[in-house]
Amino acid sequence: IDINMTLIIKNLPKTLTLVVLILLIYSCNTNSQNTEWVIADLAKNQSNNIEISGNPKVVSSPYGKAVYFNGIDDAYFLKEMPLKSLEEFTVEMIFNPEANSPFEQRILHFGEVSNDRMLLEIRAVGNNWYFDGFAASGENKLALIDENLIHPLNQWYHVAFVVTANSLTTYVNGKQELHESYTFKPIETGQSSVGVRLNKRSWFKGSIYKIKVTPKQLNPNNFMSF
Repeated sequence: IDINMTLIIKNLPKTLTLVVLILLIYSCNTNSQNTEWVIADLAKNQSNNIEISGNPKVVSSPYGKAVYFNGIDDAYFLKEMPLKSLEEFTVEMIFNPEANSPFEQRILHFGEVSNDRMLLEIRAVGNNWYFDGFAASGENKLALIDENLIHPLNQWYHVAFVVTANSLTTYVNGKQELHESYTFKPIETGQSSVGVRLNKRSWFKGSIYKIKVTPKQLNPNNFMSF
């Protein structure tokens, strides 16, 4: 709290002062900041908070430097979890899934290995793929997936997964694909992985430019530029 705020608080009635202080403390302890990972920046980060598996390669993309994952052993594991305590959020990703890749691919994993968690996944079939947004909260588990909503491989895409206290929604290139009712409670513990599930199963083959987490529900007009 700065000096000006302290002077304002001193001149408030005691009851109102208490309310202001509670709100200030709450705002300081709430994860209200966006998380943005330009994945190529992770490749340069030598922090102990990041474990690199395999040899993810920095490559060019239409948006800047991206990272290529080989679908075999390339991944990043981070000792942080941007969804901690969030009651709602939007996860976005700009990526390019490659052909000749495994069927099941887990691209982004937040939370625990097998308890509360959220994943962005795809399924690759022939020259196409379809999206899967997955959430597990307590006993509630739900995958938003439809094998009929296919997209060509070897192209850049924007995907978004919007999670609220009572629903899940997926988007591809700003167009809503699936929406379901769902009871979600905040994920409090865990870590993060990019390029594979946290338990090193279902590796992703392709490139990722950016991942963004916004601690609120967004509509397509507010998605990051693509």
